[in-house]
Amino acid sequence: MEQDYKSCNRKYLAAAINCDAVLADKEQNLKEQCALVEEAAKKGAKLIALPEMSTTGYCWYSREEIAPFVETIPGSTTDCFAAIAAAYQCWIVVGMPEVDARTGVYYNAAVLIGPEGVVGVHRKTHSYVSETKWAKQGDLGHQVFDTPIGRIGLLVCMDINFMETARLEAVAGADVIVNSSAWVGEKTPGTTWITRAFENGVYVLEADRIGQERGAEFNGGSCLIAPDGHILCNASGDAGIVYGEIDLELAGRKDFDGVGHKLAERRPELYRDLVTDPYLWNPLVYHGLYGHDPLPEGKVSRISVAQFTPVSGAVEENLRRIEAETRALAAEGSELVVFPELTLSGFVTTREEADAVAETIPGASSDRLLDLCMRYRIHLVVGLVERDGERLYNTAALYGPDGLLGTYRKRHLSQMDQNWATSGEGAWPHFNIPLGRVGILIGHDAMFPESARLLAMQGVDVICCPSAVASPAPIGLESTSAWHNYPEPYGYSNMQWHLWRVRAGENNCYVAFANANGLLPDGRTCIGRSGIFPPSIWVFPRNEVILPAAGDDRATLEINTENGPDGAEPTGMTRKKYMLGMRQSIWYDPLTVEKTT
Repeated sequence: MEQDYKSCNRKYLAAAINCDAVLADKEQNLKEQCALVEEAAKKGAKLIALPEMSTTGYCWYSREEIAPFVETIPGSTTDCFAAIAAAYQCWIVVGMPEVDARTGVYYNAAVLIGPEGVVGVHRKTHSYVSETKWAKQGDLGHQVFDTPIGRIGLLVCMDINFMETARLEAVAGADVIVNSSAWVGEKTPGTTWITRAFENGVYVLEADRIGQERGAEFNGGSCLIAPDGHILCNASGDAGIVYGEIDLELAGRKDFDGVGHKLAERRPELYRDLVTDPYLWNPLVYHGLYGHDPLPEGKVSRISVAQFTPVSGAVEENLRRIEAETRALAAEGSELVVFPELTLSGFVTTREEADAVAETIPGASSDRLLDLCMRYRIHLVVGLVERDGERLYNTAALYGPDGLLGTYRKRHLSQMDQNWATSGEGAWPHFNIPLGRVGILIGHDAMFPESARLLAMQGVDVICCPSAVASPAPIGLESTSAWHNYPEPYGYSNMQWHLWRVRAGENNCYVAFANANGLLPDGRTCIGRSGIFPPSIWVFPRNEVILPAAGDDRATLEINTENGPDGAEPTGMTRKKYMLGMRQSIWYDPLTVEKTT
């Protein structure tokens, strides 16, 4: 029996369609896809998504070749799906090539269709290789559409790799982001899909293409991802429909494990540089413009992370542990070691506890750490409770053979920090050392994608992330029948998704994540899983190291931050940062001025 959409409750069924398409056979594609959409609607799905360019196929050579298949919106294709939406009182997202009736310009579009017709259109803003042959990058921005089944945002494939796109829609109030894709090159569900759901507290409904077309092979990872990042349902690579429940109450919470708020805890006043575009230019020229702050030469080097839980209030004991770990890692050739959050002080929960262990920088402990750095010719990132007058900060300090290089004060305070710490302010610091340009984030900072992005825009090669976090734990994926890049393993992976790997890949820099592994004062257990991650998500086999969840341990990775063979233009990924060059800052003003509550 048909249900009036106006009576829908806050929970409803969503469907993502895993399907193939035949290039240039729009009539057959529409017939098959309308049948699949109607099947999902008959089973009660209220939101149904189709893959990118599903009506026509994806791999077009030119504007001339695709010209017979483009349509206006509304048009005959949207009319077909609108009839189904009206009959079953549902909402449908369709991927298709659009022609603007006024300009004649073509776009790779996703259209949201409801019982009363077209609700809204998203034109893909970040073109992949293929559509640059025929389509203009989208000019409608990143909108959110009000419907009786929630506020819905749309993205198309490559869009979701950029943290800013989903963030704009989340800040605008999205409950669900529908991403229509023709995904290649990664076992799915894609790691950035999971990240966008987690960091924004939204559902991500992903409809992904399967099959082969002109040498491209699509992965078929259609799925529904919950606001905490967990995969509620996903396809294995075969044709069909996957179903999952959307709960708008969960989408509205935006919380970290029941505490805090993923949007309200943002610091838009610190994000103003997001609207600039440093990577439009040769980074070697940009970062050294006017002779100011050029990038260090970079080199092949070894960096390390140490995983253990510092002893609360036992500064001397923690110092001895730092000294022992440093000696061992220096003997292995490490040039930089990152220790967990508050390594020196141990964890504190009250102002009184923090006062008891707080130190100035420089101070007594700084002297011992500097002596250690000079003796072993090494750099250390060490966390502590810093005293500055009446204020206390959760701080990480960078020490090296040449002295105290600088400090970073945590900008995004966790619930535990808020009991005693003042948040850091001002510019996001970076530090030049022989192995490259280094930035620092502390624990909870990494939950906010703006933080790593701002450091990457300053040209950092390595983000050091001393942490004491109990979530998010890595997410594993079962084996799949879908094709993906050799030599990525086909079998089960218990850490297919690791947040800090994504932070590295989406910013084209190394991330050295040094996490604690024991109990926090609030009773939660740190996830451990410290690691060092490379500047790409999609290069296999991955050049990374990850430690187990439990047990004290250390890990070392060889990294390369060199400019490239000729030195005129960077060729290494950490210096070139191709992902940053594709950003579209013209849309980003809302990320700097809107405070969501």
